[in-house]
Amino acid sequence: MTVTENSSVVRPDGPWIHRDVAANGARFHIAELGDGPLVLLLHGFPQFWWTWRHQLTALADAGYRAVAMDLRGVGGSDRTPRGYDPANLALDVTGVIRSLGEPDAALVGHDLGGYLAWTAAAMRPKLVRRLAVCSMPHPRRWRAAMLSDYKQTAAGSYVWGFQTPWLPERQLVSDNAALVGRLIRDWAGPGLPDDEAVEVYQRAMMIPSTAHCAIEPYRWMVRSLARLDGFQFNRRMKRPVRVPTLHLHGSLDPVMRARSAAGSGAYVEAPYRWRLFDGLGHFPHEEDPAAFSAELINWLKDPEPDR
Repeated sequence: MTVTENSSVVRPDGPWIHRDVAANGARFHIAELGDGPLVLLLHGFPQFWWTWRHQLTALADAGYRAVAMDLRGVGGSDRTPRGYDPANLALDVTGVIRSLGEPDAALVGHDLGGYLAWTAAAMRPKLVRRLAVCSMPHPRRWRAAMLSDYKQTAAGSYVWGFQTPWLPERQLVSDNAALVGRLIRDWAGPGLPDDEAVEVYQRAMMIPSTAHCAIEPYRWMVRSLARLDGFQFNRRMKRPVRVPTLHLHGSLDPVMRARSAAGSGAYVEAPYRWRLFDGLGHFPHEEDPAAFSAELINWLKDPEPDR
């Protein structure tokens, strides 16, 4: 299904350029700004590309070609009947890099986008120049924490709640997607996104089929825990990340505990930098965009990121 309605929501006016690119058998909407080395930004749940609006301008001003893409099934990208496992979603990401005509990219991912960034860096290392992940541990670390850490299991209770059929979709869109607003406010720290921004995410979730497509990756993550494809993916993710990695996290994140994320450096055989933002929650890039952008850009420009 191709999204044509609500284009004003997913394609708002701004300094960026909106366009569509084909990759991995689907069409993806991107917002692009600037010239220079490619930095590809991957959003999380329950958001879409617009979550990176502050970083698009900051990166472009710093001399980068900043591109924020809508993941499969979200925003202005195609809603397909299948293809929401992380391996295929990561191929969407690397396919977009190729479609943009670039040899590689610095990947920046938040939440689910961070999960896919980890995956892409392990699966297609030649296409990932650097990796920056926010509010998401390495997939193997996430799996271990969800299965063995009671506090993380409780913090990620929404993921378990997504496993029932159809009811989560109805809950997400009920009352003009009020649940989306509650989730964002509950997960954010004191500098939470303003009401206007929250309303944008609610309107985007109301686009037909978005709620279902946004939930499907989380259904795969849980249902695959006891399936062959899940075991195979977990084994594939033993492959270490061999590019410089920046790991960003909010100290007040109630969804993904800092303790769960902090052990991810064990899966990186390259310079690894951990940065904890005091007083921020699950959305550091929106709660304090200036500090987040400065940390990211300084690291991207650092020729010796292991310092």
